[in-house]
Amino acid sequence: MLMIFELMRIAIKIRKITLIFITVLFLAGSSFIVHWLEPEMFESPFIGFWYVMTTVTTTGYGDFVPDTTIGKVYGLFLYFFGIGLIGVVIGKVVEGYGLFRKLKEEGKLRYRGKDHYVIIGWSNKAQHTINELLEMDEHANIVLIDSHTYTPVEHENIFYIQGDPTDKRTLEQANVQVANAVLIFTNNQDNDPVAADGKSLIIVSSVESYAVEMNTDIYTIVEILKNKHIPNFKHANVDEFVIADEALSDIMAKCAIHKGASKLVMNLLSRKSGVDIWKLKNTGLWKTYNEAFEELKTLGANLISDRNDFHILNKLEEPIPEEAELYVICSKETYQKIAQ
Repeated sequence: MLMIFELMRIAIKIRKITLIFITVLFLAGSSFIVHWLEPEMFESPFIGFWYVMTTVTTTGYGDFVPDTTIGKVYGLFLYFFGIGLIGVVIGKVVEGYGLFRKLKEEGKLRYRGKDHYVIIGWSNKAQHTINELLEMDEHANIVLIDSHTYTPVEHENIFYIQGDPTDKRTLEQANVQVANAVLIFTNNQDNDPVAADGKSLIIVSSVESYAVEMNTDIYTIVEILKNKHIPNFKHANVDEFVIADEALSDIMAKCAIHKGASKLVMNLLSRKSGVDIWKLKNTGLWKTYNEAFEELKTLGANLISDRNDFHILNKLEEPIPEEAELYVICSKETYQKIAQ
């Protein structure tokens, strides 16, 4: 009995791969042994395997039991050693799951998916953006990169990575080369706009450099605090940037002149209103803007622009260029109908 417990103590300390190998070897070997000991009861190694598994897992159906003394002695061996070994294996599995969960919460695992959204920098604005992304697409996968010791948000669609976003290894962990877009936010506690925009510039430069190294195109969107810093970000090949101060100032000015304008803008930006801005690719179905305008209107969508050109109503009879990107305002259901 003491020898059995000593063997269990040794089993607990050995590596998981070695333990799995020993367990498989033990189960397979025992299946052939019981078949060899009692071929009339256990007609094949598979029947022997069935008996071994029901014994070591304490299921004990009783449909196959040894008749001979030597068979019963080996059955006792399975009770003592086999059940203990399986218990150790199950313990290792639970331990491994706990370690995986711990590493995931600490952001130390690599994300293996693709077509995801990478959020760099945790803040209230980043959290709101994540909520909007999940509202627009409940199946969207989001990878958050930040320096928190543990993940600041828990959601089945959010994968956390702890690290420096200017470090190539962190970008590799986030699998940014196959992401839909990389969104870079400034820190809530960074009150110096020069320092905040400078940090964002270094991060986006690192992302774009990694894109060149991987020979791919990474779509980058950056939050900028000061309008005068735009030229610097253009040199860094940023695809889009949102100017925080300018957006706030524009809304404040419009509210002063057109009272209630902020409600219109905020409702349009929020998913709670039931409608949103959607982009349509030019599939060649419409020859002119008027054809697109009229058909979209019958489907319940308002055509508002081609890229950043809002003068659609002034050129309805003009042909739609191949590079056109049409934007409409409609509900998600209407957009899905149009996309089909």
